[in-house]
Amino acid sequence: MNTLQPIPQGKYLSAIRHADLIYTSGMTPRKAGKLLYSGKIKVIYPIGFYKDAVRLATLNALTAAQACLNKGEIISLILQLNVFLNTEEEFTVHAKIADYASDALIENLGANCIGSRAAIGVASLPSNAPVEVTLTAKVV
Repeated sequence: MNTLQPIPQGKYLSAIRHADLIYTSGMTPRKAGKLLYSGKIKVIYPIGFYKDAVRLATLNALTAAQACLNKGEIISLILQLNVFLNTEEEFTVHAKIADYASDALIENLGANCIGSRAAIGVASLPSNAPVEVTLTAKVV
């Protein structure tokens, strides 16, 4: 898993906690503040082409959430997973690409860790990132 804390690209926190809930800001596929993947998701490429970008954005969100934990606490459930995809208008298999985000979370938190999920196609994302991920997590 990614252990480097995501670096905010503006005036906000990467994640914030309220009681037993953690909300993350939108995470793009960056490492040490540098965007590693960019551009629209295109119909001409197989969906596997985007796997690493989605996984990196998702693990950035998870890392930000885990930084809000106190000693002995864990994230027990992702209540809401939002996967925003910077797609061409003709693209229609958003859920299949969002499955890469689900898979990354399941690998780190277990098989029943995801509650609800949205896979949302958008016209653009910050810095022309192909994906942006947000999480709402429950702490125990």
